[in-house]
Amino acid sequence: MPIFETGPAGLILTALIAYLMGSIPFGLVLTRVFNLGDLRKIGSGNIGATNVLRTGNKAAAAATLVLDAAKGAVAVLIARAAFAEDAVQLAALMALLGHCFPVWLRFKGGKGVATFLGVLLALSFPVGLAACGTWLVFALVSRISSIGALGAAASAPVWMLFLGGSRMFVLGVVMTALVILRHRTNIQRIMAGTESQIGRK
Repeated sequence: MPIFETGPAGLILTALIAYLMGSIPFGLVLTRVFNLGDLRKIGSGNIGATNVLRTGNKAAAAATLVLDAAKGAVAVLIARAAFAEDAVQLAALMALLGHCFPVWLRFKGGKGVATFLGVLLALSFPVGLAACGTWLVFALVSRISSIGALGAAASAPVWMLFLGGSRMFVLGVVMTALVILRHRTNIQRIMAGTESQIGRK
């Protein structure tokens, strides 16, 4: 865990900015821009890139993935430019919470995978890159996005220990637990053999 160096005002400001950035529902915004309908009434109803892909619009899905990752990364980088490591880790957590529980959508947000990966890339590029690679391998092998997400989330704390991010280990465990919790219904469907494959509506 980091040493607490940032004052209360700085931590509060960091938490607020990171949460608000994380809470921007890019998937919902982009599906409306592309005139694809209300994303919450399509597929799983989730606001993330995987559900955007179910609309059949790959450009909208790719843009959602990039922007959801970017908002987490930018929140972390802003905190790093302004404050100490404690604020940086707080920004990471709050950006992820913002995506999962956005105030604008009555706290019914996404599952956090893209934002989680974006946050990791900003916290430690090697760790983030390793987690992205883990997602890619699991997703390609299984053809199931949620398995890729769970693999990436579960591997993140391990990558932190091996790639010089041990100071972030507690944060990594907390964020991993959140991502896994958000995928509890996916886990049930995986166990039942009914989880949909990538690209299938």
